[in-house]
Amino acid sequence: MTEKAILERVESGLRAPLPGIPAQLLMAPDPRPGQKAYFEVEGTALKAGVLLLLYEEGGELRLLLTRRTERVLHHPGQISFPGGEQHPGESVEATALRETEEELGLDLSAVRILGRLTPLYIPSSNYCMYPTVAHLPVRPVFAPQADEVAETIEVPVAHLMEPKNRGRMDWTIGPRKVDAPFYEFLGHKIWGATAMVLAEFLAVLDKA
Repeated sequence: MTEKAILERVESGLRAPLPGIPAQLLMAPDPRPGQKAYFEVEGTALKAGVLLLLYEEGGELRLLLTRRTERVLHHPGQISFPGGEQHPGESVEATALRETEEELGLDLSAVRILGRLTPLYIPSSNYCMYPTVAHLPVRPVFAPQADEVAETIEVPVAHLMEPKNRGRMDWTIGPRKVDAPFYEFLGHKIWGATAMVLAEFLAVLDKA
């Protein structure tokens, strides 16, 4: 599928009813640490905006992920979307853009917001994550904040769509071992909340 065709399907799918929580749970660890859905905690949880940033590179539509440093407070060393905590009076889209610009030194003035995915509650940090999908017409130039971002990971969307690039592994979360589904890319294992959001994003593509 071409870059243009994938992007058209993303836009079409985000305008339709979202696949929602059932799609997210396809990539949830088993057992999942906490079962509450976002609508049960919106009044009490902290809110964070994250960005699924799409752009073309080498003839492919790519999606930006980051590997967090070991120095950050929440989820050190894990692969995540750029983003962070919502400021008072700020929309979740504005939060996602601001945090991405700050973390990666990007100029997002040309970005086009395509839509939102379903929020996801993360029990371990008490954050409710609100994913925004956006597109840049050209690949951005990265200048990552060294204290927050250890690595930028530019994954072709077509790679994530291939079933052969998914697997399962045993992982320890606190005192418990879980069976964790993951997406594989260049030796990286993308799992947890990031994989759950990606699962809905890919379900949007399948549904469009």
